[in-house]
Amino acid sequence: MKNCLRSHRKKRGLSQLELADAVEVTRQSIIAMEAEKYDPSLPMAYRMAAFFHVPVETLFYNQWKESEAIQDKGDAICEADS
Repeated sequence: MKNCLRSHRKKRGLSQLELADAVEVTRQSIIAMEAEKYDPSLPMAYRMAAFFHVPVETLFYNQWKESEAIQDKGDAICEADS
């Protein structure tokens, strides 16, 4: 699953540790989510979306790799939020 976690965190001026403390996870979890190596549980995804005051679909989304155009759209989603 793709996400815009890093862009939302940076927009708020938060470190990975500050975000981790705010949503009650480890800094390593934030690092793994930002690197898209770890997908959060559904309750965690909703908690993070609530923290950023955005719909969960804005923060986390499924990027289909059927075409390059769709891949580019995923990048644009996070850039629009920055």
